[in-house]
Amino acid sequence: MLPSPFAFEKPTTITEAIAAVDEEGDGMFYSGGTELLLAMKMRVIHTKRLVDIKALPGLDLIALNDANEIEVGARCTHKNIAANALIRQHVPALSSLCANVANVRVRSVGTVGGNLCFGEPHADPPTMLAALNARLMLQGPKGTRAVCADDFIRGELETVREPDELLTKIVFPRPTGPVTYRRFKHGERPSVNVAMAWSVDADSTIKAARVRVGAIGPRPQPLKAVEDVLLGCALADVRSAIEVVLDAALGELDVNQDRHGGADYKRHLAGVLLMRNVEEAVSRRDNLP
Repeated sequence: MLPSPFAFEKPTTITEAIAAVDEEGDGMFYSGGTELLLAMKMRVIHTKRLVDIKALPGLDLIALNDANEIEVGARCTHKNIAANALIRQHVPALSSLCANVANVRVRSVGTVGGNLCFGEPHADPPTMLAALNARLMLQGPKGTRAVCADDFIRGELETVREPDELLTKIVFPRPTGPVTYRRFKHGERPSVNVAMAWSVDADSTIKAARVRVGAIGPRPQPLKAVEDVLLGCALADVRSAIEVVLDAALGELDVNQDRHGGADYKRHLAGVLLMRNVEEAVSRRDNLP
C-alpha cells in the first residue's frame, strides 16, 4: 500500500523547519522514518507535508556541556550513539542499548529523537533516558522548553510535544556511578525492560538512585519503593533490602496485557531483570566515588 499524497520540504534551518510544520498538524518532521514511513504506507498516519530535517545543523552532535551534562542531538542514529567515544566512556549501558535496538537497518537510519517522539511503548531508549533523569529540549514558534523524560510520553503513541515543536536534543547529567539496563525481548521489541542508575558515597552507601521499568504500559514507570530503600543503603545490604520491598513495588506498577504477555508475567520479568541489574551494579568498579 502507498501513502496518501504529500508534499516534501527540506529546510536548512530549524526556524524554517518549524515554520513548515504548522500548529494545525498539516506537516510532520522526518529524519530516519523507520516508524513514520511504515505508518504512512499503512495509512494509519496521514500528512500533507513531510519536512526533512536531515540538513539541519547541530542535531547530530554529542558533547559534554559546561554543566557537566551530556547532550545528544535528537537526529543522532542509534548506530552513531553506540559508537560514540563519549557515550562509551561515560554511559556504556546506553552505548550497548543503542547497539542492540531492533535490527541493523533501524540502527543505521533510525534516530533517538524519532524513537522518542513516536511514543511506541515497546521501545528501549525511553526507559534508559528516564533512569538517567534526562531532559528533552523542544523548540517551537513560542520558544524552547525542557520536558523531563518521565513526563514526555503521555500515552501509547502520544507525547506532550506539540505538532510544530521540534525535539532538538536530549540532555542528562554525566553519571557518577553505575548505569545498568536489562530487557526481555519478544521479536525485535522489548516485552519488559528495566534501567537503573545510582551513585555512592565515600562510605559505600547509596546517595542517589533511579529505577525505571518500561514496555509494560504506555510509558516508563518508577519503582519508588525500591528507590526509597536504596537511599542510604550500604552496598553489602542492597540485595536483601530490595527483596523486602520488591513484591509490593512490583504490585504498584500499572501493567497492561498484550501480545507480549500478561500482567503477572511482566511483573515477574521486571523483578528478575531488576535483580540482574542489581547484581551488575554492586560488582561495578565505578561504585567507587
